[in-house]
Amino acid sequence: MGKVVFDQSMSLDGFTTGPNPRPEEPNGEGGMALLEWAFGADGEAGRRLLEESAASLGAVVAGRTTYERSVPWWGPDGPSERRPVFVVTHEAPAESPEGGVYTFATDGIEAALGQAAAAAGNLDVCVMGGASLGRQYLDSGLVDELSIHLVPVLLGDGTRMFDAQRVALEVVSVLETPAATHLRYRVVR
Repeated sequence: MGKVVFDQSMSLDGFTTGPNPRPEEPNGEGGMALLEWAFGADGEAGRRLLEESAASLGAVVAGRTTYERSVPWWGPDGPSERRPVFVVTHEAPAESPEGGVYTFATDGIEAALGQAAAAAGNLDVCVMGGASLGRQYLDSGLVDELSIHLVPVLLGDGTRMFDAQRVALEVVSVLETPAATHLRYRVVR
């Protein structure tokens, strides 16, 4: 297996969603600003970053809330060109997109990661959502790298990215673009 990468967009004040997420506004009030870099606002630099990430991606792990909020946009193909998506949940939903890439992992985060790693082969596993799931993986010592897309916006409230947990990090790369500063850190063990 490649690396386990926790990948998340975050506001300058540390939020991964704006306040009051709901089905019609899944990233909360003002929260779509966190994703604009991925939809072309970063231009060529953002496109290259996404292409490089996709080239090393073997599988995705997402939380149930991220799945529920995102599947209307992802459809059966998931967020990353039909890469397998393992959704950590207590119970599989009654319905999922037909022919979809989704597997519902009900045995906890380690079992979900094991399934994702097997599917990824020598490629990376991306833990992409949301902040709570990423913190669980980080707190369990299962993350190799953090990929933070720091967006120049202050949301004031929402879902906080990090709680007080000491984790030593080493800078791998920094890419400054108009829509975000893309930070990559290695977890120091």
